[in-house]
Amino acid sequence: MILPRIRPALLLATLLLAPAAHAQHVWLDENGRKQYSDIPPPASIPAHRILKQPGLKSLPPAPVDAGEAKKAAESSAPASLAEREADFRKRRAEQAEKDKKAAEEARIAEENKKRCASARDYLQSLEAGERIARRNSKGERQLLSDEERKQEIAEAKRMLDACKQRS
Repeated sequence: MILPRIRPALLLATLLLAPAAHAQHVWLDENGRKQYSDIPPPASIPAHRILKQPGLKSLPPAPVDAGEAKKAAESSAPASLAEREADFRKRRAEQAEKDKKAAEEARIAEENKKRCASARDYLQSLEAGERIARRNSKGERQLLSDEERKQEIAEAKRMLDACKQRS
């Protein structure tokens, strides 16, 4: 039978011709890298950066200034494995630094939140007229005088104002 022999050949021919039949757009993106797609480039891409469109074999090269040409050549050149590894390590270190900084900021914010809650509670106690005692340098218990209470209230209010400014 000839039919079983024709199927693999037909399949092979179909696979080889399929990419040629597929419409292909090629353009340079904002970074000068070639982009390949079966859909047209975004409207933001100027016409001189479109290198190939379906129906046209290729567009004539557009005049490009030397700096842009150098940048495009550098970005289209494949990076070596060592360069890609160094770039990966750099990005990973930057991300780790950002994560560390975010964790530190969260820790500081939590501490400030606790300090503010403590100041609010202390101010409430001071304004409620509760007896508040401290230990003096000899270790003896000593109640706050009215003047000391006023000073403590002013200090607690100052701390709460600082809490409001931070949030």
